[in-house]
Amino acid sequence: MWGKNSANVTDTSAISLHGTNPQNLVEKIVRSKIYNHAYWKEHCFGLTAESLVDKAMELEAVGGTFGGIREPSHFLQLTLKMLQIQPEKEIIVEFIKNEDYKYVRALGAFYLRLTGRPAEVYQYLEPLYNDYRKLRRRLTSGEYGITHMDELVEELLHEDYAFDIALPHLPKRTLLEASKLLLEPRRSALEDELEEE
Repeated sequence: MWGKNSANVTDTSAISLHGTNPQNLVEKIVRSKIYNHAYWKEHCFGLTAESLVDKAMELEAVGGTFGGIREPSHFLQLTLKMLQIQPEKEIIVEFIKNEDYKYVRALGAFYLRLTGRPAEVYQYLEPLYNDYRKLRRRLTSGEYGITHMDELVEELLHEDYAFDIALPHLPKRTLLEASKLLLEPRRSALEDELEEE
């Protein structure tokens, strides 16, 4: 195990996700770019679930790969580290519920979308539709653009790809409601406001 890539090995206590090694949710070419990146070697080596929170609080943008050589963003590298060490579900839920650090919330939401069961994904991500904060997004050109948390959640729930990663299949919400995995339809914050009037 102590070969030249021992820092890139999945935690031995990690369980397989969607029938594979969790790190395999990131395509091999992107994974190898991350392993060879200076940020991964300097800042992600030896991170634990506790120290990962500090690194997540330092994030300044969301994004996948960018630039001419498709350099991986810090956001994507921390996502891979989370897949490698598999923090407990309670930690991920705290990431998502974090009101103070929007990029910590975005990282938790993306990780849950990659690893969570469909009912959990809807349960924890749909409330984020009420978060309208701006997020800096690293575009593939290397420039920065602006998106909002609710737009990111919409992308995670309805698109097949996000941040250069193929997302696991997510059944439509109506199917989960019909099979009783979700007990009630989603309620919008606007519906609550209309009822109060």
